[in-house]
Amino acid sequence: MEIKKVVMLSREYSGVAGAGGVKDVVKGLSTSLNKRGIETCVIMPKYGFLDAVGMGFERMDISFRVDMNYTSEERSEEVGFWKANLAGVTCYLVEAKRFSEKKDIYTYTDEDQLLDPSRRKGEGHFDFFAMNVLHQKAALGLMETLGWRPDIIHCHDGHTGLVPAIIREIDGFRQFFLKSATLLTIHNAGIGYHQEVADLPFAKAITGLPWRVIYHCLLNGCFDPLIVGATYGPVNTVSENYARELQETELDAMTGWLGHALKDRGIRLYGITNGIDVEEFNPAHPDRLGLPCSFDSLSGDFDGKIGCKKSLLRLLSAGEAAAEFMIGGRFQGVKVTGTLEYRPDLPLFTVVGRLTEQKGMDILARALETGLGREKSFNLAILGSGKTDIEEHLRWVATLPQNLGRMCVLNGYHGELANMMYAGGDFFVIPSRYEPCGLTDFIAQIMGNIPVVRSTGGLVKVKDGINGLVFHSEDPGELALVIKKAISIFNESPQTIRDMQKRAVQIILENYTWDKVTLRYVDLYKKAMEDVLAKRGTI
Repeated sequence: MEIKKVVMLSREYSGVAGAGGVKDVVKGLSTSLNKRGIETCVIMPKYGFLDAVGMGFERMDISFRVDMNYTSEERSEEVGFWKANLAGVTCYLVEAKRFSEKKDIYTYTDEDQLLDPSRRKGEGHFDFFAMNVLHQKAALGLMETLGWRPDIIHCHDGHTGLVPAIIREIDGFRQFFLKSATLLTIHNAGIGYHQEVADLPFAKAITGLPWRVIYHCLLNGCFDPLIVGATYGPVNTVSENYARELQETELDAMTGWLGHALKDRGIRLYGITNGIDVEEFNPAHPDRLGLPCSFDSLSGDFDGKIGCKKSLLRLLSAGEAAAEFMIGGRFQGVKVTGTLEYRPDLPLFTVVGRLTEQKGMDILARALETGLGREKSFNLAILGSGKTDIEEHLRWVATLPQNLGRMCVLNGYHGELANMMYAGGDFFVIPSRYEPCGLTDFIAQIMGNIPVVRSTGGLVKVKDGINGLVFHSEDPGELALVIKKAISIFNESPQTIRDMQKRAVQIILENYTWDKVTLRYVDLYKKAMEDVLAKRGTI
């Protein structure tokens, strides 16, 4: 069975709009599929912050209205489309008033809160479900208008999980997509990521799905798009171990028991560990990444890495001068708390990511308060944003007397600064409570930054003493111990550091490049098509 055409439905795509690893997966997989001769395109919303013209998009001469009924009101919304070729992948943007007014992909911003205090920074958009429905219906309408019947519609996360039901249950779509199959990829099944809605009459009205579908696809009393997508076609998550955890362990409690609900319905949750485009993060191309020095991790040459470390330390040891520089210049919008001593001889630990409980940032904060309180022989830099209370906790910890000069918290995000953190660090800390796959550990390894991870989900690909260092519990004391172990290795066995750096890159090249991972997705696409031929996916 041959796969010829694939459509990706996603809220993110690297280089256009992104908030997490989804953007990298959608771009990496789409590019890899195209290279294999499988025609692939991406359809996503045109958010208000996008400079479509500047990115090479052109407005299409296509527009129509999409049914978006509320419970007591028949209504519709106008959509238009933009198109661009992005390194071989055709990307379509759905233009609509609902998307154009958004200043961030998923949450409200400082600007939103200033204009309307009820829209608090960091909280999800109040009309998230309507956004998702409009995106999905508009994408299907575009495919119909173009006469484009894909073999596979690949849906990413709960934001697009309704498509598998819509194309089987709603007239017009049912006939047009009769031979199209779907795959739902769950990038994060945690509570808060399902895109569920508790108002069942509203869910029925706006989706147009029949009541039997609404009632069949409930989880904890809510209409759940992840249950929907998994009911009508194959479903996978982004690592084999995360799939196992969700259906076989009590870690599934963090999803509201989604994995066990699927298992009870006889639905298998497949696992495919994400790939990565190694060349995209190769520090042999420093100008492209915004790095001051080059080194070639793919060949095992890490000699230039010390220059990246020194440059980062100079930036973060400048105190208030660094803060002013970031506010007014290169890293505008990044707020700095704390400074680092300029000590290239000390191990530098770095963190890049969301500052949330899922990522274990509260565990790290407590470790720095207690178990590492007397340990002075290291530096730590943290870059990211997230929950306000965790941001405030980390900033407070950075101001403790014991951490002055050894801890710097940078609230916000900037791609070049993130690359400097990856390339300049010696150890990269990922203390996650759960982690579907993990891409930051890949990026860190490519840049010679040895991951220190909690063994959970997709992070089990990091093996203790081989391509990283591992701890197992949520106890801050255990995290403190593994950090002390890393300090000891750095000081006493530099050859061990070099061996882990080289082996980490070798493992990625052997197992996790997109050309290898794509083969597994193609196999799952074929299974999805076989299920359509066998008439699976009706209730």
